[in-house]
Amino acid sequence: MPELPDIVVYIEALEERILGHALERVQVAGPFLLRTAAPPLASAQQRKVTALRRVGKRIAMGLDNGLWLVFHLMIAGRLHWSARRKTADGRRTLAALDFDSGTLTLTEAGTRKRASLHVVTGEAGLSALDPGGIELLTAGRAEFSAVLTSANHTLKRTLTDPRLFSGIGNAYSDEILHSAHLSPVALTQRLTPEEINRLYDAARHTLTEWTEALRRHAGGKFPEKVTAFREGMAVHGRYGKPCPQCGARIQRIRHASNETNYCARCQTGGKLLADRALSRLLREDWPRSLEDLEERLSAVRTVPRS
Repeated sequence: MPELPDIVVYIEALEERILGHALERVQVAGPFLLRTAAPPLASAQQRKVTALRRVGKRIAMGLDNGLWLVFHLMIAGRLHWSARRKTADGRRTLAALDFDSGTLTLTEAGTRKRASLHVVTGEAGLSALDPGGIELLTAGRAEFSAVLTSANHTLKRTLTDPRLFSGIGNAYSDEILHSAHLSPVALTQRLTPEEINRLYDAARHTLTEWTEALRRHAGGKFPEKVTAFREGMAVHGRYGKPCPQCGARIQRIRHASNETNYCARCQTGGKLLADRALSRLLREDWPRSLEDLEERLSAVRTVPRS
């Protein structure tokens, strides 16, 4: 799912191409993409784009009649820009927005279509779609600490809760926690003031650095290779690969369709966190530390084949 750095770079690319330009026609072919009936989508046509804004992980496009088109790309939705007109086919290309400067399309891979488009009126309509999380890049330390410790949940759950923090998802929460050298299952109300400060600095640094990196990667072009798995990430999507800081193998916790990646040596004092499915399978054979894991892997490698 595109997160804060990806959405910021998307919006910057859109500002160069559609801000001040007329939206001439909107095609929506995905049957589940449009989530609102009033105001009608047709009322967005032949209107000028006056603003672009990030609302959590959503992209909001403001028009000169007070309407906002609000896109949530979810996991597999992506935006594309073309100088030529495109047609929404309802299969992979769910929407096409024709401007006097080119065409913006929204595609979604896979069969589970989760991306959404809302048409809302004014700031009140836009605010209704905002989960309310604070902006980490503008929040002070005291505000960050208060929100972080407002309930006693794990760090992973708290960082990815859009009601608490805006724009952070599975990928960048992994990177933030690795940078802060904190366990994803540490409880927020048990953190020391030093750990909270470390997390605050790591979050701001990670989001800023990755936003700048994605800008450089786009190089002024429209960002086409938006993915949760980036070259240069420390832990996210790198299960089994060496940690760039200590060299230990990256570990993971899997729950449903989500996966948390972490370095046991850097983040949990060498302790392996229980992976729910694998823990149930192995029971008492579950390795409790990196050393236990390495011993078992070594034993497996040295067993002679029959």
